[in-house]
Amino acid sequence: MSRIGRMVAAGCVMTLVLGSTVACNRGSGEDVVGLITKTDTNPFFVQMKKGAQSEAKKQGVELQTFAGKQDGDNESQVQAIENLMSYGAKGFLITPNDSKAIVPSIDKAHQQKMLVIALDTPVDPPNAADATFATDNYQAGKLIGQWAKAKFAKENKQAKIAMLDLNANQVSVDVKRDQGFLDGFGIQVGDPNKIGDENDPRIAGHDVTDGAEDGGRTAMENLLQKDPSINLVYTINEPAAAGAYQAIKNAGKTKDITIVSIDGGCPGVDNVSKGIIGATSMQFPLKMAQLGVEAIAAYAKDGTKPQPTPGKDFYDTGTQLITDDPQAGVDAKDSTWGKQNCWG
Repeated sequence: MSRIGRMVAAGCVMTLVLGSTVACNRGSGEDVVGLITKTDTNPFFVQMKKGAQSEAKKQGVELQTFAGKQDGDNESQVQAIENLMSYGAKGFLITPNDSKAIVPSIDKAHQQKMLVIALDTPVDPPNAADATFATDNYQAGKLIGQWAKAKFAKENKQAKIAMLDLNANQVSVDVKRDQGFLDGFGIQVGDPNKIGDENDPRIAGHDVTDGAEDGGRTAMENLLQKDPSINLVYTINEPAAAGAYQAIKNAGKTKDITIVSIDGGCPGVDNVSKGIIGATSMQFPLKMAQLGVEAIAAYAKDGTKPQPTPGKDFYDTGTQLITDDPQAGVDAKDSTWGKQNCWG
């Protein structure tokens, strides 16, 4: 592609949802890279898109972005892959809404020699994608579990735990965060690939949130009705944590309940500074997307494929515990550092 052609291509960025139309005149059709996120509203995916856009301009490739209508919307992602195949894309990044159901579409993309990189959430099986760039979600959960365990031990409190998970699909990111938290807290898990099969009286119950504030509030209301003695709440992400806090506040229990979460978005870090969230594990979505676009650009140039972090089956983009209530033996940064490094 000529230098002018690359400039034209790099300036072409779209967000497509199922049923929308192509709103961009492509140049030669070479060096197309796709980004397919779960939704286009969650700040995590908004930041991911920013990272992909900046790296696409740097690499001189054309970026086309797509999103599901909501978390769990597999059909929109299937259509996005079909569109990218018709565009002759060199590859795409995807945060799968359904890790198993998307695999047949990925297989079709591979037939066209496209490089497929999962971001944040692995596909199932993981090797159905060429690589995964992600937070170590088990470690992210384990960090907040270790923090909560140390805090409750220091305060000599017996925990009664509410588990606010993602959805009924039990996708890997949901399972790993949930199980990592329980492991970090010292609770024996059953099947490490399954949510909710533990037999520990400290667990008051599980409910699902769809990773959204409204879902977090409803799930917390449900679990508080089931067990008003809850004093520790694990949440899949910070929007769910914000919703859980509203339910806790409405119940007049803000001084009695500790919330932990995962994300590292700026609103979540702000809630750490306000004492709404006790601790959160920060992820780095901008880095995930930048590295992903860079990898596909390299593949388009010379066929090079990305390699995993040594000792892991994915490329670990890192996680950092953020809290203003540090606990002995648990490495953490405070909310001031968090605000300097957060996203969204």
